[in-house]
Amino acid sequence: MNLKNICLGALALSMIGGVAFAGALDEPDNMAPFFTDSGMKTMKPMADFKTAFMAMPMEKQEAMKKECQDAAMSKPHAEFCANVQALGGAN
Repeated sequence: MNLKNICLGALALSMIGGVAFAGALDEPDNMAPFFTDSGMKTMKPMADFKTAFMAMPMEKQEAMKKECQDAAMSKPHAEFCANVQALGGAN
């Protein structure tokens, strides 16, 4: 019985923890304004990127900047993070 409770607890923590790993760069609603297509494959030109970034709430901007400074998080979003860095993302 005790082993069963431990396993269920571990499962619950892993499910909750998995949600915690999803960040601002993984949310399609946050990323959509920076791309020209619905599949988010083609990024907008820098002028449009800057306009979209500056229109976001400061909290989201800061979250994106922070995630772009994390090597593991920024790797799959390299082009996006390069643009964030160009806008002064390195605090």
